[in-house]
Amino acid sequence: MDPAEAVGQLISPEGRVDPYPIYAALREHGPVVTAGEDFLVVTGHAAADDLLRDPRLVVLDDALRDQMWPEWRESPAVLSISRSMLRSNPPDHTRMRRLAAGTFTPRRIAGMRGVVAALAGELVRGMADRGRDGTPVDFMAEFAYPLPVGVICALLGVPAADRPWFRQRAADLTAVLELDVSPQDRAAADKGATDLLDYFAELVRARRRNPADDLTTALVQAHDGDGDRLSSAELLANLVVLLVAGFETTTNLFGNGLAVLLREPEHAAALRADPDRAPRYVTEMLRYDSPVQLTSRVASTALSCGSTPVPAGAGLLVLLGAANRDPARFTHPERFDPDREHNHPLSFGGGPHYCLGAALARLEAEVAFPLLLRELPGLDLAGEPVRRTRLTLRGYAALPVRVG
Repeated sequence: MDPAEAVGQLISPEGRVDPYPIYAALREHGPVVTAGEDFLVVTGHAAADDLLRDPRLVVLDDALRDQMWPEWRESPAVLSISRSMLRSNPPDHTRMRRLAAGTFTPRRIAGMRGVVAALAGELVRGMADRGRDGTPVDFMAEFAYPLPVGVICALLGVPAADRPWFRQRAADLTAVLELDVSPQDRAAADKGATDLLDYFAELVRARRRNPADDLTTALVQAHDGDGDRLSSAELLANLVVLLVAGFETTTNLFGNGLAVLLREPEHAAALRADPDRAPRYVTEMLRYDSPVQLTSRVASTALSCGSTPVPAGAGLLVLLGAANRDPARFTHPERFDPDREHNHPLSFGGGPHYCLGAALARLEAEVAFPLLLRELPGLDLAGEPVRRTRLTLRGYAALPVRVG
């Protein structure tokens, strides 16, 4: 199929559930291909890695969005995300990211290991109790969601009782990150964004009354101390994005990774026998079935990628999931192989927008998978997992397991 047809297939329900054959078809046209007027698609690992680091490529900001969709400010979901670091370029992106980065230092992340282990252990015991009689347990609901949401909510200072409330609202909001959004999904995303913004507005007021040792308090104090460092809209937008990004991708990493281990039990046995190999396993899980499959950029000036010219103003769809299976970079990329040398997946992006919480997501997975396999040695699939019909954020809606 030609590149434009392949992109159309990607946003179909079938393409969203299994994009890898379409990536392979796109790759036949080259690592960077033109798929429409001023629209390019990137499937090559080297090209994607270079382009994500190129300062001439920017994310879609207000000015660019005004040209493409003048009514975008009428969408609370799009408006809130646009005010966050996720959809900002320097110097605004640099300013906002610096304020949050202090929470994600290597020392602070390392200090979270005990918190992660304690919460993961509690969730595993809950799975064992609920599935003791052989009843299937939904891994996504019982572990893959509550662990990362518990961790990011602890960092933000969100009360434990409120955490289940976030799941559907966050899932609704992230629909606006997809390539194609239906009117129904956009309406749900707008409702989710409004609910989340209202929640964090109240949490901000609470932290002004009673400061705490959490990220919300730090951002509130940055806003109140100097409004030029963080506007009110940016404060709320970044709290929402930090919450959503802090668990959506890690939830998908847990589901995608466990599905591979249960379908290839020799790998589960090897990790169970040697839990110190967890970092290698997690890296390969990220490569093999990336929780984030794509990102986009716009060329602020004319450039070239290899022999492919990129005009000023052109949009680039960087397919991270395709780059992670590029045979020019990975031997037998369709094979799950934790022993790969020089394994460098692009699942967390690259350049200035490299995922702020990447080290935390890795830590959670490196703690969780050996614990699951050790405490639940009979863990196995209890039915066919159900994929979410999303492409950008790839994961499972349900993953039924028996705990043994």
